[in-house]
Amino acid sequence: MPAPHATTQNHLLAALPLAEYARIEAGLELVRMPLGEVLSESGGRMAHAYFPTTCIVSLLYVLEDGASAEIGVVGNEGIVGISLFMGGDTTPSRAVVRSAGHAYRLPVGLLQQEFYRMGASMRLLLRYTQSLMTQMTQTAVCNRHHSVEQQLCRALLLSLDRMDSDSLTMTQELIARMLGVRREGVTEAAGNLQRAGLIRYRRGHIDVLDRSGLESAVCECYGVVWREYGRLMSDVPREAVPLP
Repeated sequence: MPAPHATTQNHLLAALPLAEYARIEAGLELVRMPLGEVLSESGGRMAHAYFPTTCIVSLLYVLEDGASAEIGVVGNEGIVGISLFMGGDTTPSRAVVRSAGHAYRLPVGLLQQEFYRMGASMRLLLRYTQSLMTQMTQTAVCNRHHSVEQQLCRALLLSLDRMDSDSLTMTQELIARMLGVRREGVTEAAGNLQRAGLIRYRRGHIDVLDRSGLESAVCECYGVVWREYGRLMSDVPREAVPLP
């Protein structure tokens, strides 16, 4: 039997003091997050913030010609919708579910009301936002200076950290859109990792066979992101934070 859903599966919700959690609890709604679901478009206004529990959401920057690249990823460690409490209201990125699962959503009004109390919720959300900014900055550097194979290792490890499984559903087309590279480059990189015995790739499914091998093959960007997350989110329940 699958484990029951719980808000504590999201690390931010689990870290809230009981009094602050109680004020938003009634507004939290469990929702299915199917693969490919678009939670927000560039320039659009969101009606809800999302706290992923078993899904992964990709933050993509989309160009006028339709080309895109992933600038960040959010899973059970975070929240989708930082613009709702940062004062910008809208964001230039698109949020798309890239690993199906569930999340809890919260109406904008309740999130903003709690944030502007300037208590523990505000401090927690601001520190998470800084960690997400670190991820976005490091992703930009990685995409410019590191090989497609290293970028693929980083993407796989970031996904594993947000899941309870070593099996990922990721087509080559999806990976190419995430990394902003040609599909042929993804084919070559995935083939190299498979020949090295690190992964097994089959028809849109990737099984990670050797995580430690991936960690040895990845660039420093992966470690930078998680060390900064660990530093900033030190009061998040430790059993929920997988650090390298």
